[in-house]
Amino acid sequence: MNNQILSGSTIGIIGGGQLGQMMSLSAKEKGYKVIILDPQPNCSAAQVSDEQIIAEYSDLNALIELAKKVDVLTYEFENVDATTIKEVSKYTYIPQGTKALEVTQNRIFEKDFLEKNDFPVVPHEVVSSIEDFTKAIDEIGAPSIIKTIRGGYDGKGQIRISSTNISGIEDLISSGECILEKTIILEKEVSVVVSRNVDGQTSLFPVIENIHRENILHLSICPARISSVMAEKIQFIAEDIANKLELVGTMCVEFFISNTDELFVNEIAPRPHNSGHLTIEACNISQFDAHILGICNLPMPKIKQFSPAIMVNVLGQHLEESRKSVFNHVEWNLHDYGKSEIKHNRKMGHITILTKNLDESINKIEKNSIWDK
Repeated sequence: MNNQILSGSTIGIIGGGQLGQMMSLSAKEKGYKVIILDPQPNCSAAQVSDEQIIAEYSDLNALIELAKKVDVLTYEFENVDATTIKEVSKYTYIPQGTKALEVTQNRIFEKDFLEKNDFPVVPHEVVSSIEDFTKAIDEIGAPSIIKTIRGGYDGKGQIRISSTNISGIEDLISSGECILEKTIILEKEVSVVVSRNVDGQTSLFPVIENIHRENILHLSICPARISSVMAEKIQFIAEDIANKLELVGTMCVEFFISNTDELFVNEIAPRPHNSGHLTIEACNISQFDAHILGICNLPMPKIKQFSPAIMVNVLGQHLEESRKSVFNHVEWNLHDYGKSEIKHNRKMGHITILTKNLDESINKIEKNSIWDK
């Protein structure tokens, strides 16, 4: 096994949010030193790391400074410029490379990669103008959804279309190339976390069922309430995607299951994912442990889930009551990200609940007035 990064070495993380925080916690448990680069002083990840470089993600000189201080460099989000990463790789080891970044940070590239490799995707068209949109909506029909090809999360950078009304779409298109996707009548949205090391060893996590509110992930449920045949098919596709992208570290693949049991790959996130947070309590290793093992080229274990689990996101409007409510809920595992600024609909933490009865626990969560806000 080559390119092993042993404990005592230093890991650099570009990005200091909650994903970086949980990566850092995992790395520290394994004996690594951690340096964070993030523009926000005392960001979530910096609070549990050895050092922070305060700089914008686009600051090449700061990234090179980080690179020179570490033995291996990783990132917590996919919108790091791939060209910049190639330049920084001259100064340190970046096992993830740029292939997964280049494919996944552009929705058109991502769809092309999936289609080329015969993975199922929803009908879609590229839209560069209102004329393109008119042709595309005639082809695909409504309901559909138009998205910017770069960036966007939690419903940002996209518009749902229930008719041929183009209100707001012209502004979206004027900001850059977009993609129009047919809206699928959903039975479920699910995801799979998969981790891989440099030598190609893989850790594959169970399928997770996801429930959204206002385009923001609300609940993740594991194992997903789907057939074993569907779960195996989803895991097979996720692992195949990881191999074809030459994945190193942790990745999440999101899927749609239609009301007619058709399966579609929705998106690929080449880093740990919100839906995978429940692996911290529910599995023998977490998605963050697996990421550190992967980038350090250490052996990848077979994943075992100890208990069914539910994760609920704690947004800004939920945080105060969640902090108080843990005193009445011994079964709640609250993760508070320590963010300095509390905002409505901003992810501030999460709660994981281990349970023997998923449906009963979901009902209890949904009846709690905290989540009505």
